[in-house]
Amino acid sequence: MLLRGKTALITGCNRGIGRAILEKYAEHGAVIYANARCPHSLDVLAGELGEKYNTEIIPVYFNVTDKEAVKQCYLRIRQERNQLDVLVNNAGIMRDALIGMVDDKIIEDVFSVNVYAVITMIQYAVRIMSRQNKGSIINLASIVGEMGNPGQTVYAASKGAVIALTKTLAKELCSRHIRVNAIAPGMIDTDMFRSIGEARMKESIARIGYGRLGYPDEIADAAVFLASDMAAYITGQIVGVNGSTII
Repeated sequence: MLLRGKTALITGCNRGIGRAILEKYAEHGAVIYANARCPHSLDVLAGELGEKYNTEIIPVYFNVTDKEAVKQCYLRIRQERNQLDVLVNNAGIMRDALIGMVDDKIIEDVFSVNVYAVITMIQYAVRIMSRQNKGSIINLASIVGEMGNPGQTVYAASKGAVIALTKTLAKELCSRHIRVNAIAPGMIDTDMFRSIGEARMKESIARIGYGRLGYPDEIADAAVFLASDMAAYITGQIVGVNGSTII
C-alpha cells in the first residue's frame, strides 16, 4: 500500500500502460482521477477496481489538448479533494514517417498531445502541489527520445522534449518539494507498439537483450515507485525500463 492517502491524476487510462498504472495505483491504495477521452469508457473498470482494492476511482473524460476541459478537471479535484499528490502524464500518440514524408499536421498532432498538453497538465498541477509544498510529477518519455530511431523523427523529438522539460522542471520546482521524473520505456507490448506491424515487431524484439517485449505492468511498477515516499529524494531522473534494448 505504497500510495495509501495519496490522490493521483493519470491521463490515458483506457488501455496499455495507462491502464496498467491505473490498476497498480489502485492496488497500492491511491484515490485516482482516471482520464480517458471517450465518455463512459472507464466506468465499469473504475467500479471493478475500486471494489477490488477498496479505494476510490473517479473517471474524468476529456481530451488532454482541450485546455478548458483540463482546467475544469483540476477545479473539480481541488473542490472534491483539495489535494493532488501525483500527476502521471501518460497520454500520448505516435505518428511515424520518414523525414521526407513529415508534414505540418503530423508535427502538430504529435506535439499537441505529447508536449503541449503535458506542459498544460503540469501548470495546473503545480498550482495545487505548491500549496501543499509537495508532489510527484511523472512523465512518460521513451527510449527513442534518448537514442533516436529511424522513421520516428517527430515522435522522438516530442519525447526528447519531454525529457528536457522533466530535467528543467525538476530544478525549477525542487524548492517547493515537487519532484519531476520521467519513465523512458523501451519496446512494450501495447496496441500502440503492435501497430508497427508483425515484421517490424520481430526486428525490434531482436534488438532487446531480454529477448522479449516489456509488459505494461513493468512500467506501472516504476510509476508506483516514483510516486511513493520511497522515491522522496529522487527528482530530475529519466528511468529507463527497456530490458537492455539497442536502438
